[in-house]
Amino acid sequence: MSGGVRRKTNAAAMVEEEEEEVITTSFSCCGGGGGGDRRRKEKERFERRLVKFKDLPEFLKDNEFILDHYRSEWPLRDALWSVFSWHNETLNIWTHLGGFLIFAGLTVMSCLGKLDEIGGFLTDLSSGQASGPLMALIMNNGSDFNVSDNSLVPDQHLRRMSELEAGSEPIAQWPWFVYLAGAMTCLICSSLSHLLACHSKTFNLFFWRLDYAGISIMIVSSFYAPIYYIFHCNPISRFVYLTTITIVGVMAIITLLSPQLSAPEYRRFRATLFLVMGFSGIVPAVHAVSIHWGHPHVFISVLLEVIMAVLYAAGAGFYVGRVPERWWPGAFDIAGQSHQIFHVFVVMAAVAHSLATLIIMHFRQGTPSC
Repeated sequence: MSGGVRRKTNAAAMVEEEEEEVITTSFSCCGGGGGGDRRRKEKERFERRLVKFKDLPEFLKDNEFILDHYRSEWPLRDALWSVFSWHNETLNIWTHLGGFLIFAGLTVMSCLGKLDEIGGFLTDLSSGQASGPLMALIMNNGSDFNVSDNSLVPDQHLRRMSELEAGSEPIAQWPWFVYLAGAMTCLICSSLSHLLACHSKTFNLFFWRLDYAGISIMIVSSFYAPIYYIFHCNPISRFVYLTTITIVGVMAIITLLSPQLSAPEYRRFRATLFLVMGFSGIVPAVHAVSIHWGHPHVFISVLLEVIMAVLYAAGAGFYVGRVPERWWPGAFDIAGQSHQIFHVFVVMAAVAHSLATLIIMHFRQGTPSC
């Protein structure tokens, strides 16, 4: 008798436990108290998957001085959402994503017809009281250069020429848009590469080659606008320079599409190739100064291009030397590493080139026809 009662009691207890479990599960699924637990567990899972350099597969090992906070073979969805989380690629993503937004803004302003206003402002700025004595010092080398000449006030000169040229067709703007498109292509390819290369070996190979191709496209496209406008009245020189840099750029892209050249040991080769492409602009720059001697805005534009070259070279130096993380491994895993510094220099160099191009465009717009 008592045994039967005990069996019934145990059975009732088991039924009650099962009912409680069902109720708890239902409550959790309906967004009750279990929602916070799920979010906490998801956060813990997300953070736990950041791994150290020594635990990475070989295809993800690139910089042995960055010791921690790596994403390794993450699902595509997690890799995409990691743009809003902290890891050792976060600032690499956002430094170039920010640059992309800068150039997207320039594109919008260009489409709205604000280019001439920007170019006029830059020309006025470059021909102010600070630049006048500088240009006089540069160009007045004992010749018959006159400080009072209107070449020192190109804003007035350009306005006068614009009035004389009233009714003439405006200069072509497609070379400027080629540069904007090239810059945005490079910057967005870079951001996507740093964001998604952690997904798999296939993605890693594809996106880093895409990144190198984007850099080549940006370098080539940066030549189009200044060469087109500077040598507007020298079609043969313009054709030779643009054809040469296009061929060099295509060859560079083909070379860099090789999977072998994406390996870390070819870092120095890649940087050298990009620098050679960039510094090939020295020849047209010298040519431009020689045929436009006496125009201060051309000198200002060339000076900005020199600043661009210095910025690119400095960024490449950080990239190749892996400074400062080489000196203090692990100290710059999140912020301050060489690749992030390289990205900042690239954006600053691209902005300097944009300013130089806008000044040249404004100069060409106000120059009489050939």
